[in-house]
Amino acid sequence: MSKTHETLRIAVDMDEVITDTLGKQLRLYNQRCGTSASRSDLHGNNLVDIAPTSHKEWLVSMLYEPGFFADLEPMPGSLGGMERLCAQHDVFIASAATQFPNSFNEKIAWLKLYLPQIPLDHIIFCGDKSILNVDYLIDDSAYHFKGLRGVGLLFDAPHNRKNHEHFRVYGWAEVENAIALHEARKSGDRLGLYEELELSAQ
Repeated sequence: MSKTHETLRIAVDMDEVITDTLGKQLRLYNQRCGTSASRSDLHGNNLVDIAPTSHKEWLVSMLYEPGFFADLEPMPGSLGGMERLCAQHDVFIASAATQFPNSFNEKIAWLKLYLPQIPLDHIIFCGDKSILNVDYLIDDSAYHFKGLRGVGLLFDAPHNRKNHEHFRVYGWAEVENAIALHEARKSGDRLGLYEELELSAQ
């Protein structure tokens, strides 16, 4: 995006947007239970939704185990995408980590390691993201868009594939263009949008 664009306030979720949380869940689940579950099995569901009843309690408890969030892999393209957003806009991390209190320190340590450009006062842990005063929220959970003042961009994930109510971005390669599209719609600058998308493709 061109530096001539207005600086925006953008909040970005962590799990399944910046960090590959599902990837670790699948790996640990398959190792422990001898299964072969994959992302393709989860169309519109979370892993716990398709697992046998005998596995469900452990799958939920996995997220509460110390260390689970400490070594997650970055989602493809997330580090470069975040670097570009931070260079142009005022970027915040908005994670519903209040559900998993053990994750607080682990998520902060992860951000310090992988995204040191995010200042500590731009890391927000909140269960209700409607309190955020931002232009955009990039999140894999559509329920966080309810009551949001800004625009919700639904980051594609297996569990949200049945949601057709929100603008979907299929990975980090589409994030900047999605923001450019919405900004062009607000300003009516369709020509500027097309010129920018053409330049970005070169």
